[in-house]
Amino acid sequence: MSELTTVARPYAKAAFDFAVESGAVAEWHEMLAFVAEVAKNEDIKAFLAGSHSPEVTSDLFVKVCGEQLNERGQNLIKVMAENGRLVALPAVAELFNEQKALYENEIEVEVTSATELSDAQQKALAESLEKRLARKIKLNCNVDSAVVGGLLIKAGDTVIDATVRGKLERLSTTLQS
Repeated sequence: MSELTTVARPYAKAAFDFAVESGAVAEWHEMLAFVAEVAKNEDIKAFLAGSHSPEVTSDLFVKVCGEQLNERGQNLIKVMAENGRLVALPAVAELFNEQKALYENEIEVEVTSATELSDAQQKALAESLEKRLARKIKLNCNVDSAVVGGLLIKAGDTVIDATVRGKLERLSTTLQS
């Protein structure tokens, strides 16, 4: 994946810079999400692995995407096809999303709890995390009974382990040392 990330980085940066310049970040986000899903399709993957000319490859890809791509999005597909880089589209979309989150000062936070969090709990947690991280928060809540109780919060490189299981493991380590 790191090789695809390296290949995808300049395309994602160019697309993001153009999207910001033209005031179409949301539109580009949607286009790239769509083409990334198309590129993940097994039939499309097999076609891309074949030895077709860049024109044939880009024409088919653009036809499959239909009206989901504007003229600039079609140009991106053509350039990537000419360079044999269409397989990197999912990585381009992922890198674009990372730049979009930084631009919008937003962070995606994974929250794992033993039971389902209510809307009020999610709202209170989001508000608290916004103050602590000084960013807009997008919560992704998961349920895992292995945490026993409490919350496991992952926001980028920051991990907050406030689970009963984590506390028990720390207590066990302390008692053993």
